[in-house]
Amino acid sequence: MARFLPRSTRVRVALFAALASALLLGLGSYWFVQALRSGLENSARALASDKVYAVLALLNSGVAPADVPKQLDKGGGYMISRDEVNRCSTGLPSVPFEGRAQVFSPDCVIALPYGLTDQVYVGSPTADRRYFVDAAEFLDPVGLQTVDTAQRILWGGVPAAALFIGGVAWFAVRRSLRAVGAIRAEVDGVRAADLGRRVPVPDSGDEITELAVTMNEMLARLDRSVRRQSQFTADASHELRTPLASMRTQLEVQLAHPDRLDWRRSFENAVLDVTRLEALAGDLLLLSKLDADQHARHDPVDLADLVTRHAATRLPRDGVEVTVGIEAAPVVPGHAGRLERVLRNLVDNAERHAKSRVTITLAASGDQAVLSVQDDGPGIPAEDRERVFDRFVRLDDDRAREDGGSGLGLAIAAEIARTHGGTLSIADSVSGARLELRLPLA
Repeated sequence: MARFLPRSTRVRVALFAALASALLLGLGSYWFVQALRSGLENSARALASDKVYAVLALLNSGVAPADVPKQLDKGGGYMISRDEVNRCSTGLPSVPFEGRAQVFSPDCVIALPYGLTDQVYVGSPTADRRYFVDAAEFLDPVGLQTVDTAQRILWGGVPAAALFIGGVAWFAVRRSLRAVGAIRAEVDGVRAADLGRRVPVPDSGDEITELAVTMNEMLARLDRSVRRQSQFTADASHELRTPLASMRTQLEVQLAHPDRLDWRRSFENAVLDVTRLEALAGDLLLLSKLDADQHARHDPVDLADLVTRHAATRLPRDGVEVTVGIEAAPVVPGHAGRLERVLRNLVDNAERHAKSRVTITLAASGDQAVLSVQDDGPGIPAEDRERVFDRFVRLDDDRAREDGGSGLGLAIAAEIARTHGGTLSIADSVSGARLELRLPLA
């Protein structure tokens, strides 16, 4: 059916509006005319009913049917017969009565006008009645003229109103689609290298405005995503180039001077660089999955058990003691491996900056589990508290590179927290840095 409809949205909307209005107005007009005519018929029926009871009252008082017209001189428009079935026969000879009544027999009288069009008839019940009376009453001529006039007006007015409504719908849709056309033209010109463009936002405050605002927000997200991806690609290339350059240098020197260098030491250094490359590639792969919202399966995870197992299997670091304080045993929905990765990254980061102690604390607050990792190091400056969660950010580049940090640990932890519906932030502390993970309870 769609192929038979016009392709233009304006024409389709105008056509449907005209047809719908024609149908509704036509039904309403029909109901209105019928209601007017029904009112006229009810009024005439009431008058005819009164006439029936007036004639019956005369008959019951002993007045003969032939004499009723004399008593009800202005009654007119009724028939008196012995019963309803055997009515007066117009074929019988009649005796005129003052020109307005016909007497067919002593028990059969018709008072004129009777039997004409535009009359309403009301008959008397036959039970316990000596005579059957059938009264006629004309419909109000003024009312009939009013009904006819209304019919003529509506007959021409309904199509005209339907066409008018269709035209108004066409112009309204045309004005609305003008803004859509401007939005479409602007979006059509957006390219990957020019995501800073925005569509015009009309001031109508309607759905078109909401569409424009939503598209601008989408373009802003795309712009941020592309910029972030470009920066991420550049940073990743830089991070990958460093160990590769180191490996190449060592191999070239070993090949150039095989007798002067310790080949075992060179290979050990190369293995360290490969290990760094492997860890960096794994971090980049995990970040790509998190960026694509490839959520892992979420199962109930006992954080107390996870923290205890991690502390028990963690290798000690010289001069740094890791202590655990479990105040509650919250269970959260999530991926145990990724949540353990968050804990490992937080503790690794704390150990690199701690002087002698790292404290892991697990508690519950309302409907959230709170996991905090605190060190006794120099802490994080207030101006860097947001920046530390960016990718490839090192507040102490030289020391981070010596320890093998890639600047992705906190970024990965923050992304995992986001995919679990939680947050990772830096909380206030008296000394050192305190990183706080909040996750919704199961």
